[in-house]
Amino acid sequence: MEENNTKKSLGLLDATFLVAGSMIGSGIFIVSSEMSRDLGSSGWLLFTWLITGVITLFGALSYGELAAMFPKAGGQFVYIREAWGKLPSFLYGWTTFAVIQTGVIAAVGVAFGKFAGVFFPVLVDKTLFEYGAVKINGANFVGVGTILLLTIINVRGINYGKIIQAIFTSSKLIALAVLIVAGIIVGFYSGFFDENFHNMWEASSTKKQADGSWLTTDLAGVGLMIVLSTTIINSLFSSDAWNNVTFIAGDIRNPEKNLPRALFLGTFIVTILYILANVAYLGLLPLHGTPFEGDFVYTKEAVQSTGIQFASSDRVGTSAAYMLFGNVANLLMAILIMISTFGCNNGLIMAGSRLFYAMSKDGLFFSKASKLNRFGVPAWAMWIQSLWAIALCFSGSYGILIKFATFGSMVFYIVTILGLFKLRRTMPDAHRPYKAFGYPVIPFLYLVFAAVICVSLTLFTFWDTFGSILLILAGIPIYYLVFKKKEAIE
Repeated sequence: MEENNTKKSLGLLDATFLVAGSMIGSGIFIVSSEMSRDLGSSGWLLFTWLITGVITLFGALSYGELAAMFPKAGGQFVYIREAWGKLPSFLYGWTTFAVIQTGVIAAVGVAFGKFAGVFFPVLVDKTLFEYGAVKINGANFVGVGTILLLTIINVRGINYGKIIQAIFTSSKLIALAVLIVAGIIVGFYSGFFDENFHNMWEASSTKKQADGSWLTTDLAGVGLMIVLSTTIINSLFSSDAWNNVTFIAGDIRNPEKNLPRALFLGTFIVTILYILANVAYLGLLPLHGTPFEGDFVYTKEAVQSTGIQFASSDRVGTSAAYMLFGNVANLLMAILIMISTFGCNNGLIMAGSRLFYAMSKDGLFFSKASKLNRFGVPAWAMWIQSLWAIALCFSGSYGILIKFATFGSMVFYIVTILGLFKLRRTMPDAHRPYKAFGYPVIPFLYLVFAAVICVSLTLFTFWDTFGSILLILAGIPIYYLVFKKKEAIE
């Protein structure tokens, strides 16, 4: 079957659910703890989330023009190919397959398994296999199970995937909104708003030393800017995957209009929710806290003493929920995160397969991946994607994979938006149903923000970004030895 046999089953609401659902995983309930240790300031914490939202919105608004110009399966892969040619587009597809899409699917799947361990402790209490620093337990196998289940459902047709996406995305949006509203209302009476917003711009960094002690250092000027530009990787990871909707453009009705709208609506909704969630955390908990030694037991005193900075296992969402709901908070938050991660992976699995399908149609991926099944779904592409994600579930290196994925995503966002400028010059008469809002200012500002973050990460977290750069460059010999050679033979 050819691409025009894909079923135009997704409307604007479905596409918006895909954007929001793919963005919201478990990060918003966890990463603010580490960011609070890095910044030590409520003002700078909220500022970092605000900047993350602005960057994401600027990117989405810029992608809208490309999405309307090339409303085809593959999305970002197609934009890069049209602007820069086959090699850069292959490097994007290669990196997406190796780590960006599959690594996040693996990490989100295992996160689902870990929170399932709240109800079934045997999943996380017993190590089944151990080699070096890698420990495999039941959570890994639960993660694999969810990936297999979602793949089986999605290969049966896009309608099943969109129903799951609608149910789980709407559920987590409602649950997150309830947490926010309740948290802010209670926060007005708790006294923590006054405490946390007093001297709200006085920043400090708290780091664990080699001897196990914690050292707090005041931040200002250049030092503060450096920390801001590196800790933002946490909130950027939590806000990533908004571009996944472009992969599935071939399945969206009236994509020239619905894709730009979905990109804006989805990223805008999530940005507002993320900022308000952090406001709710600051109303329910003190920002500053002290590390808890030994086995943590949830009590009001223990939760308040650890604060946002040292929430147990960085689960600041659970600590905030405890202040609202007491002892059932651990269970409620586990349910919320399981709903959130399950819906997130459904969107990633559904959309990612369309990218690899488009690559295969260009002769840049396994040839089987170019086939659609009788339901109009690229089943081979979906299974290949999921099998590699399953392998990564047992790598034990999702933390590193996530850092590689987030940095790699930023690099290719820059490449893609540079392509927007190039296409304005090389294809001035092309049909553009939607033109990038605020062009050229907003796309240019995105490039500035993203470049500063990438340079800062490279300078100050070199080994994390070096691995990502090495992975991207590894695609060059693969392209020439496998695909370019194959093209020459044909």
